Amino acid sequence: MENYLIAMGVSAGIYALMALGLNVIWGMAGLVNLGLVGFFAVGAYTSALLTTKLGLPILLGVVAGAGMGALVGVLVALITARLRGDYLAIVTLGFAEALRVIASNEVWLTNGTDGISGIPGPFRADLGPVGFNLFFLILVAALVTAVFFAFERLSYSPFGRVLRAIRDDDQVAAVAGKWVIAYKVQAFAIGCAALGLAGALYGHYTSYIAPEIFVPLLTLYIKLSLLAGGVGNNRGAVIGAVLVVAFLESTRFIIPLLPGLSAVQGAALREIIVSGALIVLLRFRTQGLVPEAHSHPLIPRQPGAAAKESPTHA
Repeated sequence: MENYLIAMGVSAGIYALMALGLNVIWGMAGLVNLGLVGFFAVGAYTSALLTTKLGLPILLGVVAGAGMGALVGVLVALITARLRGDYLAIVTLGFAEALRVIASNEVWLTNGTDGISGIPGPFRADLGPVGFNLFFLILVAALVTAVFFAFERLSYSPFGRVLRAIRDDDQVAAVAGKWVIAYKVQAFAIGCAALGLAGALYGHYTSYIAPEIFVPLLTLYIKLSLLAGGVGNNRGAVIGAVLVVAFLESTRFIIPLLPGLSAVQGAALREIIVSGALIVLLRFRTQGLVPEAHSHPLIPRQPGAAAKESPTHA
């Protein structure tokens, strides 16, 4: 039971990293990205290939996974720079599916549908199963904390305020002299770096990756995390990720208690429960559990500021 709870914590941390990356792309810049799992896979495969086939250190593999996620994010952003809304969503979804098909067929590189096994984990042999799981939980928690504070500073920096302006109305931002495309590309790069980092950590934790892991359902879970927590809020992204993992795992124990359900029916019922819970949450908390703040945390809005008016001339 202890190992199971630790594994849940690691999963929640990886979900939180992905939700933080999505928050930069969607919550701050307003770019609809349905290809999250594709960038997650890029990070996982990059780190796995570097550490298993080339024998590079795990740290270098993880850094390369995050960097490759950022690079691929830049390429996708440049290709889709002129697209908006549904069109951008369709292209990014197609990118993730194309990547999964490539990973399934390029046996010489990814070992095809058999996947890559034996991915090394930091101190796995020295710590043993229980010690390794606990160490990895601490590592993931530290990385989530570091990324959270970095993105918090980014959110309230001039760069973050420009991203919000682009999200609200990119034409007004362009008229104000901001190079909108450059900011969108940078937002994609930063967000996809977090997605690639999450993918690299996942591979080194599970020691195995395969194309069937990187399905669109994972993207939906991450979007669900951000919607539940609060779009545009880094705290909401982390809280939403933890709640989604806890909710998904708790339903795993409830379904077997219902008589007459097969395994397939139980899995479908879990998805229905998750969808219903999201509908209820958004019905009563439209902006999520932790709505986006509308004032700078270091410069709080003055209560009487709105009431002050300039003096009128007689």
